[in-house]
Amino acid sequence: MANIITDECVNCGACESVCPVGGISSDGSQFVIDATHCTECVGFYHTQQCARVCPVDCSIIDPDNIETEAELFERAKKLNPPGAPELVLSPDTSHFQAHNRTLGGTLRRRVGRWIHGARGDSEPSE
Repeated sequence: MANIITDECVNCGACESVCPVGGISSDGSQFVIDATHCTECVGFYHTQQCARVCPVDCSIIDPDNIETEAELFERAKKLNPPGAPELVLSPDTSHFQAHNRTLGGTLRRRVGRWIHGARGDSEPSE
């Protein structure tokens, strides 16, 4: 699946800057998503960022372009910029698994990264 932007787009541009792979651009009248670059934010976030920031809810999953989490994750790995952290599938990085997210797990991971980073330790493994 790739997200698409419907005709209700008000051309505000909020979505363009939040796309982790730069797959959103303007065609002059509205913003569009390049389906060959859309990963539905799998590997990056637990929800599609373009849909999250859209003020008129016009960024939706394209029902005519169905892809699996594995396909989207492979695309994300190919599009991940050189030198960027390695992508990992988890409830924090895939809307397919987001129902498994817990506040405690998210806080434990973030606080653990912060504590270990502040002390100069390597990041904890899970």
